[in-house]
Amino acid sequence: MPVLPSSSPRRFSAPKIIGPALLLVMVAVGLAVPHVGLAATPEAVSEAAAIGPVTPQKPRGKPNIVVVMADDMRVDELLHMPSLRAAVGNHGLTFQNSFSPYPLCCPARASFLTGRYAHNHHVYWHEAPYGYGAFDDSRTLATSLRAAGYSTGFVGKYLNRYGPARSKVSGKRSFKYVPRGWTDWRASIDATHGLGVHGSTYNYMDTPFNVNGKIDNRYRGRYQSNVIGDFSVDMARGFGRRAEPFFMYVNYVAPHFGGPREPDDPPSFLTDDRGRRQDVRTPARPPSVRGRFDALITRGAGMPKAGGSSEPDVSDKPHAFSRLPELNARERGALAELTRQRAEAIYVMDRQVNRLIRELKRSGEWANTVFMFTSDNGYYLGEHRRRSGKVRAHEPSLRVPFLVTGPGMRTKANRYDPITTIDVTASILDLAGARPPYRADGTSRVPTMRRGDRGWTVPVLNESTHGEGAARRTPGFGGPRTSIGIRTVRYSYIRNRTGEHELYDLKRDPLQLDNVHGQPGYAAVERALGRVWWRTRSCVGPECRVLLPRVLRAGSALEAKLTRGYWQRVRRVYGF
Repeated sequence: MPVLPSSSPRRFSAPKIIGPALLLVMVAVGLAVPHVGLAATPEAVSEAAAIGPVTPQKPRGKPNIVVVMADDMRVDELLHMPSLRAAVGNHGLTFQNSFSPYPLCCPARASFLTGRYAHNHHVYWHEAPYGYGAFDDSRTLATSLRAAGYSTGFVGKYLNRYGPARSKVSGKRSFKYVPRGWTDWRASIDATHGLGVHGSTYNYMDTPFNVNGKIDNRYRGRYQSNVIGDFSVDMARGFGRRAEPFFMYVNYVAPHFGGPREPDDPPSFLTDDRGRRQDVRTPARPPSVRGRFDALITRGAGMPKAGGSSEPDVSDKPHAFSRLPELNARERGALAELTRQRAEAIYVMDRQVNRLIRELKRSGEWANTVFMFTSDNGYYLGEHRRRSGKVRAHEPSLRVPFLVTGPGMRTKANRYDPITTIDVTASILDLAGARPPYRADGTSRVPTMRRGDRGWTVPVLNESTHGEGAARRTPGFGGPRTSIGIRTVRYSYIRNRTGEHELYDLKRDPLQLDNVHGQPGYAAVERALGRVWWRTRSCVGPECRVLLPRVLRAGSALEAKLTRGYWQRVRRVYGF
């Protein structure tokens, strides 16, 4: 990927108009492709070649399973992970319809660990009473896999407020707490005051860790992603010496915003043209990658390549969006800088993921390893005039990357069946022959992985708590949730507690610019979606996997056609 490395800080400025030369560069590096099925860049080829031949591995009955999870990463940001594309995307499966059912870090991670929707595990937010302190982690994916004969390892970010919050299981502050089921535990700790622990999960240059019950505070001055990479390689090396199969869950904070502040950062908050503060916080990066994508990234990822507004008319959106003014020049410049810095943080993560893959190949474990890459949620970067953030059920926030390779899955291919965070959990348990910790809300996608698409036949439920209308008594809503939605292959149906409901026809309107809720031409479809909504809004186990009515289902051929059309339209506007 052509880049301009620089170790010197730079000032942010308003984005320049993309010229023909840069467009040629974007085409050359594959930016017109919305997934990782790209030709490997020379950079990726050289890194893949450095891995060397794969050592044959002794046969095992069960596969190793390694999951790497990014934080707040969008689907289009896979472009900044050349090593992952070369090693996994070109030798495995890319799911083109991958979703976070609760697009927020803490609830999404609790869903992955339990295989349950947030309305069943009751982690709805970051802070009390719904953050880590609300999470019962006595039964998780780890305890299930341990019972099935696996060694289990955790690296990196756990749930928000892990460290200062009290564990629901132990009743004590969690900075030395190790949840049940983990053979090797190396989790970052959030800011914990008064205990002699410096740094935080969100300080990229000073991150403390709980390593198997002991505080490891030696990493001041070391870039966090590199430390997580060291931990993951060391863990894989140790597990490779054991007789039993292993499961590793490796969590990077990148590209989530985090300190320390750097000379080239835009202001963390800017004032829009209506006097409101807008969040444009960035992730810290090591000096070696600063400026790497300056020539390539000249605008926010969610701003149209032709210029102009990301959405000229937001009057049909809920109040939180309809009051947003157009981005001014200063905000556009900051958004371009945020997009660049996220890309730089992701690129560092990619190098560390590559180190882990190299170790698995060196030890001979790769041949028997199912390797997955995903993110906890997506992220707005200008869409619908939203400067940054997540939580809402619009596509940039809801969609996440998902790549997988492993025995029987080494051929490069796309999959169009939907997969969610809880489906990934169900699939891991299926691959391991393990019993779920609770009645599973998700669907195993192992048949899709092994044999191809089955069609989109069950709804993808999404939910969130964004605060608006929380005090209202609205039919169908209970507890803290303020948004509950249904996603099918063609439609995005979002009911908000405020009564500002949304319906988008993604075949005609993949950018979700035109809310057709209440329009007569969609009355029959909306009635069908409404019946599914009422049936699944608080589902448990098999209730979450009910068949969609025929009008909302799609076979594998139609599913693929609609998805390809969706991505073609999206990349036509955004140019990635």
